[in-house]
Amino acid sequence: MTKISRIIVMTGLFVAPAFSQEAPTPAAQPSPWRTPRPAAPPAAMERFWDADVPLPPIPPMAPMAMPAMPPMPALAPMPPMSPMALLAPMPPFPGELEGFGFLAFQDAPRAARSGDVEAARARAEARRGLDSDDRHYRIGKSYLDRKEYDKAVDAFNRVIENKGSRADGALYWRAYAQNRSGKREDALASLAELQKSYSSSHWLEDAKQLQQEIRSQNGQISPESATDEDLKLMAIGSLMNTDPERAAPLLEKLLKSTNSARLKERALFVLAQSRSQKSRDLLLSVAKGGSNPDLQAKAVEYLGVYGGRESLQTLVEIYRGSNDAHMKRLILTSFMQAGSRENLLAVAKSESNPELKVQAIQLLGAAGGSADLAQLYAGESSPEVKRAIIQGLFMSGNADKLVELAKSEKDDNLRHLAINQLGISPRSKTGSALTSLYAPETNADNKKAIINALFIQNNAAALVEIARKESDVNVKKTIVQQLAIMHSKEASDYLMEILSK
Repeated sequence: MTKISRIIVMTGLFVAPAFSQEAPTPAAQPSPWRTPRPAAPPAAMERFWDADVPLPPIPPMAPMAMPAMPPMPALAPMPPMSPMALLAPMPPFPGELEGFGFLAFQDAPRAARSGDVEAARARAEARRGLDSDDRHYRIGKSYLDRKEYDKAVDAFNRVIENKGSRADGALYWRAYAQNRSGKREDALASLAELQKSYSSSHWLEDAKQLQQEIRSQNGQISPESATDEDLKLMAIGSLMNTDPERAAPLLEKLLKSTNSARLKERALFVLAQSRSQKSRDLLLSVAKGGSNPDLQAKAVEYLGVYGGRESLQTLVEIYRGSNDAHMKRLILTSFMQAGSRENLLAVAKSESNPELKVQAIQLLGAAGGSADLAQLYAGESSPEVKRAIIQGLFMSGNADKLVELAKSEKDDNLRHLAINQLGISPRSKTGSALTSLYAPETNADNKKAIINALFIQNNAAALVEIARKESDVNVKKTIVQQLAIMHSKEASDYLMEILSK
């Protein structure tokens, strides 16, 4: 039986526990960090050395009596603050610089630009509304694919509330989602709203088919019908990897049937993968219209991605015969995806709708049509269209033409925009050109734009060069403020030079 001794700590002396056993134990190795046990106890500890008598319990502490604190006196009410003077309104931010997240300084645009800025803001606001509808529409359909029907309903509600060009399609898909989640009455109400509010919508035929499907369910969504659609979706997806050409007649029948719009979209995707003439004819037929707008839009997109010369010609015919601005924008995007610069240039020259004309020019820049844009600029008189061409030149990477316009363009505002585009171009291509533009420039706003462009490029050497020659003290102060936050050797050397004078 092992007898455990106690550990006693007295006056800083630590005594390790000792174990006595019936059989001898090997000697323990001395610990380098522990004080060794002395061979004999000190006289003062002799009677406690191997005692087994328990220590007496520690008596409980008496409760501490705290005096009661006197109540806090009531604070006197604060006097009312005097009204603050109204701050002067900040000058509006130049419309052409809305994409910049940072500038070293900002000043009010000249009065001559104020009207253009307001008009640009109004167009940008309208465009943001359309973009918001398109974004929430796509989000809603992605929720449908993931079977998150409540979230899909919320996304489509955002589109419906705006009452834009996609509200009728959003009503159909909201009804579809509500039906899939078992909310039959809500789905029928959505379809009724679609038929009442959009009596000429291309979604009416699909809405009638969905309405008949819902009413045939007798208040319950059939698990068999849900499984049937899921199986069809899986079967259509597998056809893409097996033999899409043999499936063309079956897919054509499905597109003309009363199946859901989701199934028809999946069937159209499989058709787009096929190289057979039958599949291509079906795709062209859907792109020309006669079905719901989502299906037509998908067909237009697939023609741009997978189509050849015949597909492009069909897109040209659809563009000329359509009055739907949304469909025309989709066709312009398909032209860009197909690399059809000639068709984008034709639209840029002939389109009467300013927004479509501007989009065609911007997409022409994205497609690499810098030479076409330079030719277009020479014969253009509209400042708004010229602005779009300058932006397209930036997108196509034609820095040389931008430098030329920044030097020779008579319109101060257009020169201003060209300078801004040079500022967000690669410094290696435009840094020296921007520096050379500063001295001959006579417009004060454009001089500041050059300074800002060099600051954005982190071109401290060019700013120092300009500051050395600048005679306007206020402009020099602005350049020094910019150099102070650029963290470059050239900037630091120039600041030290100023301090040493």
